[in-house]
Amino acid sequence: MIAHRARRLPVQLGPAAWNTILGPQPPARMLEGDRTADFVVVGAGFAGLSAARRLLQLQPGARIVMLEAGRVAEGAAGRNSGFMIDLPHDLQSDDYAGEGDDRVMIDLNRHAIRFAGEAVEEYGIDRNFFDRAGKVNGAVSAAAEAHNASYESHLRTLGESCEMLDAQAMREMTGSGHYRSGLYSPGTVMLQPAGYIRGLVAGLREQGVDICEETPGTGFERVGSDWQVQTPRGTITTPRVILTVNGHLESFGFETGRLMQLFLYAVMTPELDEAALKRLGGKPRWGITPADPMGTTVRRIDSGQGGNRLVVRTCATLRPNMRPTSADLAHAARAMRRKFDQRFPQLAGMEMEHAWAGHLCLTLNGVSVTRQLDDGIYSGCVQNGLGTTRGTLTGIAAAEMSVGQTSFVTEHFGAEERPRRLPPQPFRQIGANAVLRLKEWRAREE
Repeated sequence: MIAHRARRLPVQLGPAAWNTILGPQPPARMLEGDRTADFVVVGAGFAGLSAARRLLQLQPGARIVMLEAGRVAEGAAGRNSGFMIDLPHDLQSDDYAGEGDDRVMIDLNRHAIRFAGEAVEEYGIDRNFFDRAGKVNGAVSAAAEAHNASYESHLRTLGESCEMLDAQAMREMTGSGHYRSGLYSPGTVMLQPAGYIRGLVAGLREQGVDICEETPGTGFERVGSDWQVQTPRGTITTPRVILTVNGHLESFGFETGRLMQLFLYAVMTPELDEAALKRLGGKPRWGITPADPMGTTVRRIDSGQGGNRLVVRTCATLRPNMRPTSADLAHAARAMRRKFDQRFPQLAGMEMEHAWAGHLCLTLNGVSVTRQLDDGIYSGCVQNGLGTTRGTLTGIAAAEMSVGQTSFVTEHFGAEERPRRLPPQPFRQIGANAVLRLKEWRAREE
């Protein structure tokens, strides 16, 4: 008998602050007993919810059951920075420019953004949660300005619009004198990621998708021509399973030794009162990614997105066992406090209200694992740190593959090579973390 058992389940560290600031959700709906479905989607993040929506477009009336190990928007979908980026954004490069066909990647990213934008309209999701504001690559050092200049030149060759901002423009936007300059690009959507995810869940439930929370898929095995998916309190028999579990694909025995399991860390301020807002200055909403990919991401949000707050994200650790540690989070939180004080001396010493870790998965060669894994088993996994956009795309592709639909999305992922094998342990963890620390030190001002 063919069977796959989950060796581990997701472990979260710290609150998913984007979700927390929106207030409580309705009680979880859990799977109880044994049942059947046309499709089972494992994982209710950006990829899983996009897969379910695409399945409904392709097969209206299909019986779809989604399994989420925790609560929706409490996992990686509620722990990212909320940048839905349309342009090349290769985290393993110096200036985000990719090594492949960036024109194709831009077209794919914009397809994902259109798909998400249509869901916002269809489901009546609060537009504050899907803000087409664009973003800025912030530069502090001369080296970072050179990265931005290189990236600007690359974008110009692609026919993409962008605008260089000087130090004064950066101060007027952020209230911070930390940045020497910035590169603005208009196509990024700034999400309130938990709000967007909650809206997708509500819309899909209205359309008949059964989304079961606190119901991990613990395994699946072949039963005749179907698959039986196990959960702690019941089973689902189905001809097709779609795994949208990002790096936890390895937990089910797929691509073992080929996926890099990383954690990034973030902090969020309390809601800023009038006095703090006056000291801060700047505009009420903006987002900065660092010109050096190993630098610090900063966002400011307002009352329409969960309160007037600042979010800082930086530091990365490789944890092959997919378990972040309290020591990792404490170290990162101290580093982010220093970076916050550097950027906003007028608010220096402010205690952060939330600190958390978020899981992401990369491959050495930058590919996803979006393909048919077995007869009736499909994956839309591994977003290489770009979960909002790439996760949407891998979900769309997995859904289309599962029903035999071809498109430029399936053709792209279908042509990707397999992830390259990683070095053996313990060299993988020791070496990767040493490289991360070195890169973070070099980008310490960014």
